[in-house]
Amino acid sequence: MQFSERRNTTRWIIIITSFVIVSLILWNTYSFFQVFKHEERSKMELWAKAQKSLMQADLENDKIDLNLDIFSNNKTIPLILTENNAIINQTNIDDDIVKDSIKLSNVLERLKKENEPLKIQYDKDRYQLLYYGNSSLLNKLKYYPIALLLIIFLFGAVVYNFYKSTKMATQNKLWAGMAKETAHQIGTPLSSLIGWLEIMKADNVDETTVSEIEKDINRLQTITERFSKIGSEPVLETLDIVEETLNSFDYLKSRFSNQVEFEFTAPKTPILVSINPALHSWTIENLMKNAIDAMKGRGKLKLAIENETNSIKINVSDSGKGIPKNQYKRVFEPGFTTKRRGWGLGLSLTKRIVEEYHNGKIKVAQSEIGKGTTMQIIYKKVK
Repeated sequence: MQFSERRNTTRWIIIITSFVIVSLILWNTYSFFQVFKHEERSKMELWAKAQKSLMQADLENDKIDLNLDIFSNNKTIPLILTENNAIINQTNIDDDIVKDSIKLSNVLERLKKENEPLKIQYDKDRYQLLYYGNSSLLNKLKYYPIALLLIIFLFGAVVYNFYKSTKMATQNKLWAGMAKETAHQIGTPLSSLIGWLEIMKADNVDETTVSEIEKDINRLQTITERFSKIGSEPVLETLDIVEETLNSFDYLKSRFSNQVEFEFTAPKTPILVSINPALHSWTIENLMKNAIDAMKGRGKLKLAIENETNSIKINVSDSGKGIPKNQYKRVFEPGFTTKRRGWGLGLSLTKRIVEEYHNGKIKVAQSEIGKGTTMQIIYKKVK
């Protein structure tokens, strides 16, 4: 408990520290942006003074040369000079734009929005307005925080995915270990039961009783085999999917009340698919039990096998309460359940068996609230 609390505290310290560092970087970037923006404003004020001085110059060569030097020194900041709403000069603007009056007017409108214009007053009645934009360096600096946040977001997503996959891998190892231990624990009394069954047969105990006990022992052996395969690579066999599915269907059908109406439809000819019979049986049973739970033990359950060119589809349909569309994917998540009592592992385990062990697909093919749901499995056929 103390270790868990200490670990959570460490995580919060890392999160808060990272947030503070990012905030300082963004604040520092904003400060740089304001400094550069102020410097560019100062340059434009100097340019405006040079323009005024040049217009009022008394043709002294040194003064004219100084002003021209100031003009030529600006190679990055775009500017447009106007007088009486007419453009009289421009600098650092593409020649193609300068030749097109409409494009040049659009640039002027953009510059008006970027910075407050500088007023060059020559006398009481005459003045010019200097409009200027941000330099390329300032524009790059303006988008730097966005790029930084994007990098941080991507880095956070990578860390989160790594943490999530590591956590899932740990959980998978835990569940696999628990499943194998369960199979081991069941195996010990099961061996004893098989021995007692042989004794009962030798003592000529009633055949009906022996037969029923034998069925239950076979069932326990099947369950043990299923649990023992979790976490390890199962052996796939080329089998008739129709026959294997029908066997599981008939087994569950005989163990539920007449309040559930069962229907099975499939092609008459065998369809060969690479499956593990024990795990496939578990898949069908999970889907059928889930369907019966959705109907609260009363309704119609239909299992249909569709034969297509390269694949087969197994549809398990019920007349239960249905699933909302926003929960189509969530029903396969570990721990998700709509029942008051349940671990929410049935469909999650089924998805793993179908997709990881058999390279198939499983999904909610169709569902309507109050009318029922169709779960669909897709397997590739053996050619």
